[in-house]
Amino acid sequence: MKAIAIIRKAGLVGCRHGRALCSAAKTNVCYDSLYENIKTKSAEAILPPSIDQFAVFANNEINLSDIEVYGFDYDYTLADYSDSLRYAMFEMGKMALVNTKNYPKVLERLKYIPDFAIRGLHFDLKRGLLMKLDAFHHIQRDTVYRGMTRVPWSEVIDYYSGFHVPVTMMNQYHGSGSGTEMHQFVDIFAIPEISLVAQVIEFFRSNFIEYDPEYVFWDVRSAVESIHSSGELHRAITNNLERYLPSRRQTTELLERLVSCNKKLFLISNSGFPFINAGMTHMVGSHWLDLFDVVIINARKPDFFTSGKRPFRTYIPETNSKLWHRVTTLEKGSVYSEGNLYDLRQFTGWSGSKVLYFGDHVYTDLADATLHHGWRTGAIIPELKEEVKILNCEEFKRDIWLLVNLQELLEKYQDEAPEEVLEHWKLELISIRKRTKNMFNPQFGSLFRTYHNATYFSRRLHRFAAIYTSSLTNLLHYSVNHTFYPRRGALAHENLFGDAMQ
Repeated sequence: MKAIAIIRKAGLVGCRHGRALCSAAKTNVCYDSLYENIKTKSAEAILPPSIDQFAVFANNEINLSDIEVYGFDYDYTLADYSDSLRYAMFEMGKMALVNTKNYPKVLERLKYIPDFAIRGLHFDLKRGLLMKLDAFHHIQRDTVYRGMTRVPWSEVIDYYSGFHVPVTMMNQYHGSGSGTEMHQFVDIFAIPEISLVAQVIEFFRSNFIEYDPEYVFWDVRSAVESIHSSGELHRAITNNLERYLPSRRQTTELLERLVSCNKKLFLISNSGFPFINAGMTHMVGSHWLDLFDVVIINARKPDFFTSGKRPFRTYIPETNSKLWHRVTTLEKGSVYSEGNLYDLRQFTGWSGSKVLYFGDHVYTDLADATLHHGWRTGAIIPELKEEVKILNCEEFKRDIWLLVNLQELLEKYQDEAPEEVLEHWKLELISIRKRTKNMFNPQFGSLFRTYHNATYFSRRLHRFAAIYTSSLTNLLHYSVNHTFYPRRGALAHENLFGDAMQ
């Protein structure tokens, strides 16, 4: 190669790839030694401290002493369901697909695969491709699947004329919509749905059965939604609360502590009262209503936050009915159906940054509350607990240390090192990226990060949630006057300062 010939002519041989003169000064560089030195240092480096998997993490500064009112969603926020629920949802959805959509009866043999997918993935309705996108709408390499089969990267490039998904294909706000080509699976309930869509498509492909992926998607979506709307899922949960909703003393402890500190509490859920009452009584006790100043059911979020058209109606638990008179005040101990945030604000005076609302769905629960109304918001991300465990593994930490330093090596010497050296380093970089990705999920990697960028999901989480944590009860580790500070991340043009406490 020309570069090696120049090196040899200069008399700078001595290792496999020779030595070269630095462009800025006559400095001998042994490229083999550079990389080997990095690998040696990686094995000896002082690693960062472990992250607390029960911590609350801040995207934006928030002082809890400023919070006067705490609000909560129910599903996957107050109610911390077990993994058994995902298996049950898959089974119910599968049977609804066969029984109500006339899909082949042989599909009843399908089994839920818990480690196939993660939430936050996008589905291309026209092409039938499941994929993971980063914050810039770039497709992460090796995370595109048709059914259960990974699509070669060359095909992906052909489909999209590169690896960028145009903004015109994306729904710009709530992540999904009937008028867009891309649907994002956002909430935790969607994970069994992803598995069902993928397995049905794989069945059709494997058996050479013609199908339209858009029809498959909407049929599966309709089947899964039917187990919610029919009450089948709620009945299954309430009939086996010990299995699906483990009782947690910490939930009661948190709510009672907030009340004792003179905080106002409210609940806004899209679910009905009998279902919520069964779960809250199981977790907290029959007195749970006494802890809340306002309880709102069948709220129709996200419309609850943006539409002022639907008034509140008083709900009567004893008869499972609604009164017809106009609601002009919200009284403690009563239950209200539907309604809207504008009336909630008028009746209570709760507004702006003195309200902190927690939910698991970054769009339905959090986006409008913070963008339109200035509420402070907290996201409950159960997957965070397992992700942090991986981040704390020594193997992962050393791989990331090696990856970061290898990238710096490539950036520094890419204009002068021989091409075969650069190619070797790039292959090493790819190997490390794949290895660290597979630690989270072999198909799609981390919920929060692609190989180096934040995911599309992570970007929305950062925008719509001031704080996030794996469980609501992690708040018990902090006082009601605690201030959460976001970590100062270095911009591309800034220096990265280490932790002075280390």
